[in-house]
Amino acid sequence: MEIERKFTIRQLPDNLDAYPHYEIKQAYLCTDPVMRIRKQDSKYIFTYKGRGLMVREEYNLPLTAEAYEHLLPKADGNLISKKRYLIPLSDGLTAELDVFDAPFDPLCLAEVEFPDETAARRFTPPDWFGQEVTFSTAYHNSTLSRLPRESLVDKSFLLSNSTTL
Repeated sequence: MEIERKFTIRQLPDNLDAYPHYEIKQAYLCTDPVMRIRKQDSKYIFTYKGRGLMVREEYNLPLTAEAYEHLLPKADGNLISKKRYLIPLSDGLTAELDVFDAPFDPLCLAEVEFPDETAARRFTPPDWFGQEVTFSTAYHNSTLSRLPRESLVDKSFLLSNSTTL
């Protein structure tokens, strides 16, 4: 089970490049259920995610570079490219800060994974986090992958998806 909360970003932390980070490129073979392929630096992963918002099933399986390249042309929608920073928080938690590349820039989102639902509910976000979007499917990467090209050009997705459901 994946238990996580997601937030927009009010302000990027100082010295961002001092934190561990990696490059991610991911594409979606299916969005319901979510079946994703990801290149994370030199690591390749196939992910299945069940339905849900704060809590949902997640399975990660290793892929080879050849399998990733074979599946990539079969993916639907937009390729998502981003840099993920791992920023330590209190209570041993880590913020996974995603800074999206074009055409999704300047979008930045932070996710925090929790050991259980109680810890997730008790979490108080740091000041640099913005609005919570955990319960909005608009901010799922699988949703971003399906956005029409015209909304990516004028960045209307940033405005139309700025409220939590």
